[in-house]
Amino acid sequence: MSSVSLKGVVKHYDAKQPVIHGVDLDIADGEFVVFVGPSGCGKSTLLRMIAGLESISGGELRIGERVANEVAPAERGIAMVFQSYALYPHMTVYENMAFALKLAGHKPAEVQQMVERAAAILQLTPLLKRKPKELSGGQRQRVAIGRAIVRKPQVFLFDEPLSNLDASLRVQMRVEISRLHQELKTTMIYVTHDQVEAMTLGQRIVVFNGGRIEQVGTPLELYNSPANLFVAGFLGSPKMNFIPGEVLAAAPHYVAVQLAGGAIVEVAAQGCGGAAGDAQRGDAVTIGIRAEHVALRRAAVLEDQLLPPEDNLVDAAVGHVENLGDLSIVYAALPGVADMAAVKQPADGMQAAPGAAVRLHLPAARCMLFNTEGLAYPRAV
Repeated sequence: MSSVSLKGVVKHYDAKQPVIHGVDLDIADGEFVVFVGPSGCGKSTLLRMIAGLESISGGELRIGERVANEVAPAERGIAMVFQSYALYPHMTVYENMAFALKLAGHKPAEVQQMVERAAAILQLTPLLKRKPKELSGGQRQRVAIGRAIVRKPQVFLFDEPLSNLDASLRVQMRVEISRLHQELKTTMIYVTHDQVEAMTLGQRIVVFNGGRIEQVGTPLELYNSPANLFVAGFLGSPKMNFIPGEVLAAAPHYVAVQLAGGAIVEVAAQGCGGAAGDAQRGDAVTIGIRAEHVALRRAAVLEDQLLPPEDNLVDAAVGHVENLGDLSIVYAALPGVADMAAVKQPADGMQAAPGAAVRLHLPAARCMLFNTEGLAYPRAV
């Protein structure tokens, strides 16, 4: 096993077209790290640079204690699993997994021992005599992973390995890959555009955008404390609600924001006490809040006067409801806001039909605040 370290790593195909902009990242020995981001963000290119399939234009790559910039791919101690299974159709599962070992000159007894061990780990033992056409998609991907395991690499690289599988197989394979890491304790770097894979597999997640790292952290750190609007909007389904507004008043531990429709929402945020860079009255800001933190309330009625007053209520109109069995997602339009706000609630929660007038409760402690550059203010403690 080995650590992987990237210092100022750059990739460009010509001087005017950089695709990776000075990436700095340290991956610990035995860690499972996921690269995630939209198509074209540079995550697969960086993975291929670690593998040696793409040259490094600048900076330093270390695998273990060795600088690997100019090391041949076969000598880097890595094994890569691709989106395509790339199995030899005329060979059995055993022969596919043993092929690289035979080319490397291992003795037949050693090959058998290594293949059988990998097959046991991946639950492929009953399938060793079958050919790829006799396997399901998930079984073929396990064979591709087994072919990597037998080489006993220092680092595993996965490039969107589950993209060709249906939804149920992806769930099964996520569990198996997670179990594999727990058993082998080998450094793993996994590339995906699927945020669910990132959240469920990674010990740490690296969010990429435009060839740059936006944020690095554990899944819960990124979900609960995104550094900027991009990360907040990329992780989560449905994505975080963004509501534009204008600062009405600011203090060290809260800021009052007036929305386009006139409603005033208080946000528990730090860095708003009047210092340079803090939010000031009249500044344009964006409130962010997760769908599960928004609560539906009935539209104002006379009986509400008998109930304790509730802060941060915003009038809205239901536009669409998605019933998902165990929960429902209500999409509601706010006055003066282009995008509808999503509200995630239990299926037996408040019922609201399209067109109904409702109010949304936005708890101050659950709201985040972003400045005009998209950067988040720290939440108030």
